[in-house]
Amino acid sequence: MLTRIVQMTFEPENIPSFEQIFRESSEQIRAFPGCLRLELLQDLSNPVVFFTYSIWESEAHLEAYRNSEFFRQVWAKTRQLFARKARAWSLKSQNGS
Repeated sequence: MLTRIVQMTFEPENIPSFEQIFRESSEQIRAFPGCLRLELLQDLSNPVVFFTYSIWESEAHLEAYRNSEFFRQVWAKTRQLFARKARAWSLKSQNGS
């Protein structure tokens, strides 16, 4: 399994637009082959910072999603709203699960 965390910082006025994009696309992301979990988190101390937390069956499943036309369309709309460049991490568990 693979955990993917993406940190996104938005202009304050763009947060409602991002939240709408996430609401409209989250079920399709969750239904994508290999996606086991998807959550949206917001930083308590800096509310313009959001994280997506997703778990994928494998790196190949994540890459298939990232190479999809659906991802390209959603990401193109989302990144226009950023205050700074997104940061992302792909992580694997070290506890044997």
